[in-house]
Amino acid sequence: MQTSNKTVWVLGFVLWTLIAAAAEKPVVPPAETDPNKNPYDSGIKPTPVCEIDRMVFARLEKLGIQPANICSDAVFVRRAFLDVIGTLPTAKEAKEFIKDTNPKKREELIDELLKREEFIDYWTMKWCDILRVKAEFPINLWPNAVQAYHRWIRTAIRDNMPYDKFVRELLTANGSNFRVGPVNFYRAVQSKEPNGLAQAVALTFMGERAEKWPQERLDGMAGFFSQLSYKSTREWKEEIVFFDSTRTNKDGVVATKAVFPDCKEFKFSPDRDPRLVFADWLVSSDNKWFARNIVNRMWSWLLGRGIIHEPDDIRSDNLPVNPELLAYLEKELVASKWDLKHIFRLILKSRTYQLSSVSGPRNQEAEANFARYPLRRLEAEILIDALNQITGTTEKYTSAIPEPFTFIPEDQRSVELPDGSITSSFLEQFGRPSRDTGLESERNNKVTADQRLHMLNSSHIQRKLEQGPKMVYLLKKASSPREVVGGLYLMILSRLPTEQEARAVVNYTESSGVKGRDVAIDLAWALINSPEFLYRH
Repeated sequence: MQTSNKTVWVLGFVLWTLIAAAAEKPVVPPAETDPNKNPYDSGIKPTPVCEIDRMVFARLEKLGIQPANICSDAVFVRRAFLDVIGTLPTAKEAKEFIKDTNPKKREELIDELLKREEFIDYWTMKWCDILRVKAEFPINLWPNAVQAYHRWIRTAIRDNMPYDKFVRELLTANGSNFRVGPVNFYRAVQSKEPNGLAQAVALTFMGERAEKWPQERLDGMAGFFSQLSYKSTREWKEEIVFFDSTRTNKDGVVATKAVFPDCKEFKFSPDRDPRLVFADWLVSSDNKWFARNIVNRMWSWLLGRGIIHEPDDIRSDNLPVNPELLAYLEKELVASKWDLKHIFRLILKSRTYQLSSVSGPRNQEAEANFARYPLRRLEAEILIDALNQITGTTEKYTSAIPEPFTFIPEDQRSVELPDGSITSSFLEQFGRPSRDTGLESERNNKVTADQRLHMLNSSHIQRKLEQGPKMVYLLKKASSPREVVGGLYLMILSRLPTEQEARAVVNYTESSGVKGRDVAIDLAWALINSPEFLYRH
C-alpha cells in the first residue's frame, strides 16, 4: 500500500474523514441524487406501522418536522447486524438480503438476529460495561470473580432472564464472589460503604445520579445496604458477601431504618435482609423508576440517544422528549413480564428505527425527536472485530494482572472479552470504556487525530490489508477486476458499488498505473477509512 500512488479518487475518501475530524461531527459520503440509485436511502416516505411510529410521527408533525425516508435494504442489513449482534454481515449475508424480494424480510432478519449466539456475546459486553466487570484497579474484582460474574451475566442474557429477576438476583445475592456471580455487583464499586452502594444501585437500575441528591435522601436509601458485610477466606482474594444484622456504622450503631427514594420509611426486622425489601419495592410494576430506566436505556442503545437524555441522568428537570412513547414502552415491558427481547423487537421493527440517516432535517430538535437515524462511530470493540472479519486476521489482547484466565485465544472477538482489564492498544486508543463507574459516558466515541492517523497510516492496519487471508482469498478467487471491486464493497460496506463508484476504480487504475493486487489493497484502504465504514448509519 503506497500512499504516494493514491489519486484524487482515493484521497476523496480521506478528505471526508479529515473534514469530519475538524468539525467534530461525521460527514455523510455523497450519494447519487436519483433516489433509485442512492445506496443509502430507499426514497420511500415512512408511514406508521406500530404504536411507536404513531407516537414519534405525531410528535414530529406537531413540531413541523418531516421525518427522513426509509433507509435502503443495504443500509438496513448492515445497521441491524451492528445494532443487534455487534458484527458486520458477511458478504454473502449482505448480498442475499439485498436481492431477497420477500416484503417481510426485515422483520424476519430481526427475529433471526435475536436468536444468534453473537447477540448473547454483544449484549453481555454491554451489560459488563454497566456492571463494571473488571479485574484490576480501581474495581479489583480479580480474575476468578470476573469469570463468575461474566458467566452469570452471559447465562442470563442467553436464557432471556426476565429483567425483574435479573435485577433481584443482583441485589439480593449472598455467597463467595468466586462462586456466586451476582454478589460481585457489591464488590464492583469503588466505595463499599452503604452510600457508595446506594449510588451504584440508583445509577444502574434507576438511571439517577444519587451523588446529586440531597444528603438526607441518599442516607435514607443507603440504609438498605447498611447490613451488608464482606469476609475474606483462605483462598487468595476470595470474599464472602452476606447479610449481617449485627453490622454497625462508623459510630458503632446498628441501623434500624431506611427510607425509600419515594420518601416512605421502612423499619428493620432483625431476621430479614433489608435488601430484599428494597428489591421488592424496586422491581414492582408500579415503580416509576424501574421500567422507565431500562426501556430508556434500550432506546438509547438502538437510536443513539434516550427519550430522556442522557439515559443515566434521569431527574425531575430532565424531561422526556416524548412522554407518551416512554410510558408506552414501560407498559409493554411490564405486560410482557419483563421480557427485554420484546422491547428490542418493538423498536427494531418500527419505521422509526428504519429511517435513513442521509435524508430528513439536520437540526438539534429533529435529532432529539428521532426524525432520522443518527450517525455514530463504531465502538472500539466492534471496529477491530470488523477489521479482523474483513481481512481474516486476529488481534492480541493482554492483561496487566498475570493471573489465571487471562490467556486469550487470538481468534476470540473483542466483544467476547470477559474482563475490562484485558485490552489492547487499539481498544484503548479508540475509546473503550474503563468500566470504573458504570456511566454510559465512559465510552468515548469521539474521533481523534491519532485514530485517523492509525487507520490511515499504521503498519497495524497495513499488515491486515496486505497479509489478511480473506483478502488473499478474494484476489485468487475473483475472475475479473469488477468481481474484486464488488467483493470488497460487500465485505466492507455490505453493499454493491454503484456504477459511478465502479467507474471511479477503473479510472483510478488507468490514470495511476497501479494494477492487480495493489488496486484491491488501495481500494480496501480507502473504504475502511470512509465514514460509511467507520459509522453506524
